[in-house]
Amino acid sequence: MQRSLWKGAISFGLVHIPVQLFSAESHHGLDLDLLDKRDFAAIGYKRYNKNTGKEVEWDNIVKGYEYESGQYVVLSDAELKHANVKATSTIDILAFVDAAQVPLIYYEQPYYLAPDKGGDKVYALLRETLQRAQKIAIAQIVIRTKQRLVALLPMEKMLAMNTLRYADEIRAIDEYDLPSANLKEAGISEKELQMALTLVEGMSENWDPSQYHDTYSEDILALVESKVKAHMTKTLLEPEAEATRPRSAKVIDLMALLKESINTQGSKAAPTKSRAKPAAGKARKTTHDTHRAAAASRAQSDKKQRKRA
Repeated sequence: MQRSLWKGAISFGLVHIPVQLFSAESHHGLDLDLLDKRDFAAIGYKRYNKNTGKEVEWDNIVKGYEYESGQYVVLSDAELKHANVKATSTIDILAFVDAAQVPLIYYEQPYYLAPDKGGDKVYALLRETLQRAQKIAIAQIVIRTKQRLVALLPMEKMLAMNTLRYADEIRAIDEYDLPSANLKEAGISEKELQMALTLVEGMSENWDPSQYHDTYSEDILALVESKVKAHMTKTLLEPEAEATRPRSAKVIDLMALLKESINTQGSKAAPTKSRAKPAAGKARKTTHDTHRAAAASRAQSDKKQRKRA
């Protein structure tokens, strides 16, 4: 099991639940390094003293608060913790609310909370209470010297924790020029709305996160593979410019687009549930082949358009 990021206790009323905090994220994104264009050597970064310009080792680095320009109060990790021991060692539940009342824009980063020694029963009690009440707990925790607002929510047998943005960290929407919420003022007819609702209904399905994946990373890795096979690892290519599509001055026929979208959805194959899942390696190869074929098709189409022009 991975190493815990934090140990403490969930606190509400007189109840204390010893817990450990773990990251719930697993990053699989593209890891592209920065290189010097002249010799393709990797670019490195240094922690350096701004007075001397010399590199500083981690053992010689401390935290400080700038109270005047260029003047700092130095603070040790022990001082930061003991300034408010309770805040740095507990997840203090402030309230219980309906999950639907918290807009998704407030959610930030997910974590897992697992019970620590002796905390199994009270951990399970809180989890089942939240499940039965259909509520989430709003709490505060100090992570890396910053007090964060968080939501605790049951997820199967786990208690998950999501950091939340504070209200003053969300930009007000009234600073943007947005269409009116009134259909007539926004130029939307009831018929257009009903057509859009039909399209949404036709595309609705049960949430299955396993069917979504990062196709962009797959295409980049396919490109890397093709450059390695072609012995072009040190060649920087400039792809041909895509045929520019002239902007139309015509008014968009929204109804026609909605009808076409509904017909397209209706002609698609059977629901996802009936599809057998291919093996991981085969699925990856199939995905790569599909994207290559699509790219080749687009290139051929663009070539024909240039010839016609």
